[in-house]
Amino acid sequence: MFVSMIDPSLFTIPYDRELIGGLAAAGHSVRLHGRPVGGEDNDARGIDLTPDFYRLATLKIVAALPAPLRLGIKGLDHIVSMLRLRSRFRARRPDIIHFQWLPLPLVDRRFLASLRDIAPLVMTVHDTNPYNGDPGTIRSHGFARCLNGFDQLIVHNQQSRRRILALGIPDSRISVIPLGLSEDLPPAPAVRMDGRLTFLMFGKIKPYKGIDVLIKAFALLPPELRAQATVRVVGKPYMPVAPLQALARESGVADSVLIEQRFVPDSEVNPLFSPAVIATFPYRDIDASAVLSFALANCCPVIASALGDFAERIEDGAQGLLVPPGDAAALAAAMGRMISDRAFAAECGRRARQLAEGTPSWDNIAQQTVTAYEKARAHSAARRLERLSPTTPLFRPTDPRGVQ
Repeated sequence: MFVSMIDPSLFTIPYDRELIGGLAAAGHSVRLHGRPVGGEDNDARGIDLTPDFYRLATLKIVAALPAPLRLGIKGLDHIVSMLRLRSRFRARRPDIIHFQWLPLPLVDRRFLASLRDIAPLVMTVHDTNPYNGDPGTIRSHGFARCLNGFDQLIVHNQQSRRRILALGIPDSRISVIPLGLSEDLPPAPAVRMDGRLTFLMFGKIKPYKGIDVLIKAFALLPPELRAQATVRVVGKPYMPVAPLQALARESGVADSVLIEQRFVPDSEVNPLFSPAVIATFPYRDIDASAVLSFALANCCPVIASALGDFAERIEDGAQGLLVPPGDAAALAAAMGRMISDRAFAAECGRRARQLAEGTPSWDNIAQQTVTAYEKARAHSAARRLERLSPTTPLFRPTDPRGVQ
């Protein structure tokens, strides 16, 4: 098959790269359509990338404009990008059009019907709650209405499937395909939980990740337990960090809460998950997390909110501990157990690695994705047949006089 994959802002370039590699290994041809590659966090090595999106919005002169004007230009640029994409697909018809994201659903849904006439449409719904419920963005408006415009939806776990079913999408149009490991498994490190522990949060710093809950939970620990641990938050900020730093000061834990505001290249990610690290995910909402795979691969115990992939992959008390989202007291209790019971923490680390070793390969995930494509093609064919059925005006019965 020839697959056109669409990730306008390259939000999930690591996922795109791995899936494209798996599809290519199975003999399929994939072209990714996104914005021009630029910046430290958009590694498109080995990908056939066509920069159809945001050619104007990515210019330095536009990036320097005030936010309202910049976003307005990007919105117009998105419309032009979609028009360009539709023209390209009409010229060279792909077998499948696979969306990774709908950055502006109110605009995107205007194009779905015409794109669907070109090829079956598939979408990977990475976030069933778009932008994790950020009330300050219009980018999620109209999202649910768009989903009906696809022949097949891919989600990563059963929580996501249930959410999509609740929107009225038939189960036959939903494929559950898990995330794979972000890269090949590194050699298994030694599992050590001695000395000072680190509760690590790694990834983009965003409100839904509950960093404030983590700081409050750490402050609830008895002083003798706090003295044996550090909270470390590492990632590029997409929200003001000053209020988090102020919360740490007001809670009396600023000396033990380190917030490193920086992009971390791929080569530095695995070393973050070193011995004596507890991977911590106090998220308010989540479908799936690629960061979890790094934690599991590096033998790190996990403390996570009982949501999405965390709840479905982590067995409470086996690879780590699950807590209710937003519950600082429950999170503090889980942190306290890891600090005070090092043998338990080490055993969770060993079991985390075993879980990583059972994660499907990207070749396997690509096979499952091809199956989803075949379902999309079957649904598309059935839909076209229905449009041409004898009940439509196109096939009116012949009257006795031979007049149509």
